[in-house]
Amino acid sequence: MRFQNALLAAASALCTLPAAAQTEIHWWHSMTGGLNDWVVDLSNGFNTSQKDYKVVPTYKGTYDESMAASIAAFRAGNAPHILQVFEVGTATMMASKGAIVPVGKVLADAGYKFDPKAYIPAVVGYYTAPSGQMLSFPFNSSTTVLNFNKDLFKKAGLDPNKPPATWPEVALAAAKLKASGVECPFTTSWQSWTQLESFSTWHNTLFASQNNGFGGSGARLVFNSPLHVRHIENLANMAKQGLFQYRGRGNKPDASFYSGECAMATASSSTYASIKKNAKFDFGIAPLPYYPDVPGTPQNTVIGGASLWVMSGKKPQEYKGVAAFFNYLTNAPIQAKSHQSTGYLPITLASFAMTEKSGFYAKNPGTDTAVNQMIRKTTDKSRGIRLGNMLQVRAIVNEELEQVWAGKKSAKEALDAAVTRGNEQLERFQKANKS
Repeated sequence: MRFQNALLAAASALCTLPAAAQTEIHWWHSMTGGLNDWVVDLSNGFNTSQKDYKVVPTYKGTYDESMAASIAAFRAGNAPHILQVFEVGTATMMASKGAIVPVGKVLADAGYKFDPKAYIPAVVGYYTAPSGQMLSFPFNSSTTVLNFNKDLFKKAGLDPNKPPATWPEVALAAAKLKASGVECPFTTSWQSWTQLESFSTWHNTLFASQNNGFGGSGARLVFNSPLHVRHIENLANMAKQGLFQYRGRGNKPDASFYSGECAMATASSSTYASIKKNAKFDFGIAPLPYYPDVPGTPQNTVIGGASLWVMSGKKPQEYKGVAAFFNYLTNAPIQAKSHQSTGYLPITLASFAMTEKSGFYAKNPGTDTAVNQMIRKTTDKSRGIRLGNMLQVRAIVNEELEQVWAGKKSAKEALDAAVTRGNEQLERFQKANKS
């Protein structure tokens, strides 16, 4: 009896022993609303798929707020393992010597193979060093598209299945929409990104020298070329005629499309989920318009969104957890599901093929537009734009373009001023980051 009791006591003690502690991986991000739910779901999915690691996602404010918080945390020695950084912060992160560990190294050290050919070229290329090593992990990648209201097109006598492909066609469609009673025929969000940055790569034209900054920190802005001036002049003329309405900075104008007030809008492909949720009308998604007389057009649009950077100073076991999480995120089913629910790009060609095979694009026409714009072979002029102090440059562009829309400056005056002021920011960045 005593022996039996001893066995029971021993068994009970074994059952109460603490389980092996999981290695926590802290992830700071800037996703809100439904996208925050998406981040949480991805973390939970990984956490339940294995027992060794636990990803802990934490919202740390807007992109610039979380970036500032991470810098302070790094200096204090308590930075997160993973930091989500928007694409305009890429050059700044690259210049942060000693603060980050290249994702390619993290994956390789953990035994995972990184095959750049498996990824959408324009996506992986943007976050890859000249040596071929991937610096950060593409996460919520997007690009620019043209959203249009099919119901308002029908009302204006326009073909709802044939959206304008060129900028001259946009102007003609806008005139017909206005004549039919539409107050806001066309608007745009993220005006620097859509009307100058993506506009440049789409037309295989430089936004900045040295291949848009990929060639070094000595790059300088050149978006005051005759083509750029011509485009902004055309938009200014549309604004005078009431065909184009400026509705504010950032993504603020997107709501004007969701509500049905604006009939056409150039915006991020990531607006798909919000349009589908909020719009009370039939809508379509089309490629970014272009000027047909420009040789080699269209090329490919520029990447937007953000990537995940790995911070330095962590333990080897923690980096193994980071690598395992990133490997989980590259799974085709995970990528396909994220792409279909958010409108962000699938980062791998396999997830794109899986989505296509499932019939998703056939059931939701236009949702493959963003991917098709990005899977084209990139050139030195269209690979992307990677410049320091890009956040400040965009603020300057906003200020100068607002002068154009208000009729206070000509397109050339504004773009010349934006280039001059923006180059001052690039010079400051270059001086601050000389090795």
